[in-house]
Amino acid sequence: MTSLSQHAPTKRPDGPQNPPAMQLLRWIAQPIEFMEDCTERYGDTFTVCLSRLGDAVFFSQPEAIQAIFKANPKQFKVGSANGILSPLIGHESLISLDGDRHQRQRQLLMPSFHGERMQTYGSLMREITQRVAEEWVINLPFSVRPAMQEISLRVILQAVFGLGQGDRFEQLRQLLRSVLDLIGSPLSSSLLFMPSLQRDWGAWSPWGTFLRQRARIDELLYSEIRQRRKNFDPTRQDILTLLLAARDEAGQPMSDVELRDELMTLLLAGHETTASALTWALYWVHRVPHVRTRLLQELRTAGRDADPAAIARLPYLSAVCQETLRIFPVTPIAFPRITTTRFEVMGHRFAPDTVLIPCVYLAHHRPDTYPDSKQFKPERFLERQFSPYEYLPFGGSNRRCIGMAFALFEMKLVLAEVLSCHQLQLLNNRDIKPIRRGVTLAPPSHLKMIKVGQRWA
Repeated sequence: MTSLSQHAPTKRPDGPQNPPAMQLLRWIAQPIEFMEDCTERYGDTFTVCLSRLGDAVFFSQPEAIQAIFKANPKQFKVGSANGILSPLIGHESLISLDGDRHQRQRQLLMPSFHGERMQTYGSLMREITQRVAEEWVINLPFSVRPAMQEISLRVILQAVFGLGQGDRFEQLRQLLRSVLDLIGSPLSSSLLFMPSLQRDWGAWSPWGTFLRQRARIDELLYSEIRQRRKNFDPTRQDILTLLLAARDEAGQPMSDVELRDELMTLLLAGHETTASALTWALYWVHRVPHVRTRLLQELRTAGRDADPAAIARLPYLSAVCQETLRIFPVTPIAFPRITTTRFEVMGHRFAPDTVLIPCVYLAHHRPDTYPDSKQFKPERFLERQFSPYEYLPFGGSNRRCIGMAFALFEMKLVLAEVLSCHQLQLLNNRDIKPIRRGVTLAPPSHLKMIKVGQRWA
């Protein structure tokens, strides 16, 4: 039960007592082990110190997550808690805003991700997957994550800008990958988590490199925005066209800065997270033989000529994607909430300015919700339906990922296309664990597969 309380706030839940710097380093380098250790020592609710956020209270109980997600959004500040992302996406992104401004931006963006619009991207997703996968040579190992990143990056550039080739496409493609690779390891991810490291010591310093690459991306984005405003073509089907045409309730369009920040959010979040999810899906499908056998049978039954929407509705394919996002969610926590009023949850009364974090990873590994949670079992999603407080890979409430439908649609179509046409094997059939990649958790770069033949294309 959640309510405002007139009583004095209770003491925050227990948590690690080691210095904040040590807690932050462990959160960066060993996030899963850190969260699991805290749960084992302190229970389902615990407090940790996370740098700029200060003390943050983690929850994994469905009842607690429901209380937070169903509370009045005005009881929290969320955008200001996402300052860690500001160097990447700016201050006018949907993720960075609160209150009425957040609601305005969400309403302007929503039509771009309406379910019916997803169908226009289906053929595009298949074609790009085919082109990238054609480059895989039989009996020659390839790194899985870069391959999936190439697919998802091309898809998002085409969907957002309608760009599939040309100088601007190539420059954006290379710069976006380079920027993300700058924070692609636990060590380099520290640049985001530790403001003291964000110093420009010249073009060869890590932060200096980042700033210069971001400036080049900005130049390309603003040039595209200016050109498209000047020569507006309402017949184009890309997201930028929809955003340029969008008007709020007062009849006002987005500014160039707002457009830039939303485009950066879509470009970075829209391909980075999907690439990680696809990599995990390929790993698990080939790690668990009976999953691969059952999924291939379903795809054969559907046939190569199946409509993209029909592919996306396949029950076992959907379950495989759901289980992939459950076992190693790309974002281990939902957006932090900073209380604006006294707030009560799970018997704890919190004062204003308390940071509350619904923990996606721990919620997905509760033994009472997911027995044998460390095992990859897509069947669990065929046997029962989980509530949005038990299964939350895209967050929840008014902060649920706006690109959820796009990401799931792409994940299903790309996975189906790869498995339908290419016979793959893991180069090393062994357990792997996620690593820190910026604010996300990703498969390690050393995960490789090998193409051993063609399937029933």
